[in-house]
Amino acid sequence: MKLALFDLDHTLIPIDSDYAWGQFTIQLGWRDTETHTRANDAFYEQYKAGTLDIHEYIRFTVQALREHGVEKSDAAHRRFMDEVIRPALKPQALELVRAHQAAGDEVVIVTATNEFVTRPIAQAFGVSELIAITLERDAQGNPTGAIRGTPSFREGKVARVEQWLAARGLCWASVTHSTFYSDSINDLPLLDQVHEPVATNPDARLQAIAAERGWRILNLFE
Repeated sequence: MKLALFDLDHTLIPIDSDYAWGQFTIQLGWRDTETHTRANDAFYEQYKAGTLDIHEYIRFTVQALREHGVEKSDAAHRRFMDEVIRPALKPQALELVRAHQAAGDEVVIVTATNEFVTRPIAQAFGVSELIAITLERDAQGNPTGAIRGTPSFREGKVARVEQWLAARGLCWASVTHSTFYSDSINDLPLLDQVHEPVATNPDARLQAIAAERGWRILNLFE
């Protein structure tokens, strides 16, 4: 098997979908502008700094879903896709994914953003395999605010890919070639794991590491 792994936010799309969804809930009137933006900005800075508590963040991000329920949230997400995400889908990103698919690679999006936000985005890229934060849900299907299983964040991305492989009767040794595209220093564990790490639109710290180690640097949106 040849494996092509992609981070999502600031890698395949030039925005952070989780942050953008939070701002969209403000537009919907689901959140107070000042309170939510202040907290959202603080969490985003923690993410960039590599200090984010993913469990605390997920409790924050799914609060609106818990309050408004599955049906209303799904309808809002369809608007989010049309108004925010589809305009952010760039031809060069779509072409990169399709090139790997045409080469016969197994393409998987591996993201630390939750499944509610990212499943429709993966579908828009024509990618059926998504590894994302899995939300714990109650009997009615509403998020509880907790994460189910291992969060696909930092070293958790490596563990979740290993689980994905194991579910198919495979392991890393079964993968003849693996590529991972990411912008973030948070993804260093998975970048270190694959045969071909590609620093894609990298943050400053990842760019420095990529240059030092001779990794390919791809500026996809320039």
